[in-house]
Amino acid sequence: MFDTILFDLDGTLLPMDQEKFTKAYFSLMAKKMAGHGYKAEDLIQNIWKGTKGMILNDGSLSNEEVFWSVFCEFYGQKARDDEPVFEEFYKTDFQQARSSCGFNPKSKEVIDELKQKYPLILATNPIFPRIATYSRIAWAGLDVNDFKHITTYENSHSCKPNLIYYQEIIDLFNLDPSKCLMIGNDATEDMVSEQLGFNVFLLTDDLINTKNVDISKYPQGSFDDLLAYIHAQEE
Repeated sequence: MFDTILFDLDGTLLPMDQEKFTKAYFSLMAKKMAGHGYKAEDLIQNIWKGTKGMILNDGSLSNEEVFWSVFCEFYGQKARDDEPVFEEFYKTDFQQARSSCGFNPKSKEVIDELKQKYPLILATNPIFPRIATYSRIAWAGLDVNDFKHITTYENSHSCKPNLIYYQEIIDLFNLDPSKCLMIGNDATEDMVSEQLGFNVFLLTDDLINTKNVDISKYPQGSFDDLLAYIHAQEE
């Protein structure tokens, strides 16, 4: 029996082609920010630089602090002054990126069943602000209250696949990883949690395996396979 179950979001609870989503996301942001003096090519390049900074975060600062520190190296105080504009983007234009994602009603079915028995944590890679993460939760047909904790760039100090990211969650809730289950679609970013003692399940509907790791050792399959796996552990 597990004490806590952790879920990834993008490609797991929210069906997604990462390349298609990223293209839509950047296109919408570039269009929104063009009227505020941001050239599309520079903007996208500097968002990637900020994202890389978060991925390399050693845990000493929040991902939010790291992102804006890197982003402002190019734009200076202007970027800080325009934070409300970026926030407005996530409230409005960003919502159009929903059309680049899929929808699987099984996500809600699984979450609704499991939240009756287990505390659930949404362990999504925290490279987005809370407002964007909460939007994507809604796109998946879910509610933020389904989860006891949701990782965002405001409350996290590292990113997947850095083990610091998972260790922070362990420390925050005093978890025993051997009694936790991490579920995700990325053979590297999600399954790496096994190194800290987590049980893992690889959801293969939108499998990502960019490093071609051997996934045969992981419990894996569809949402139905996931429920069967969990039920087997409960017997």
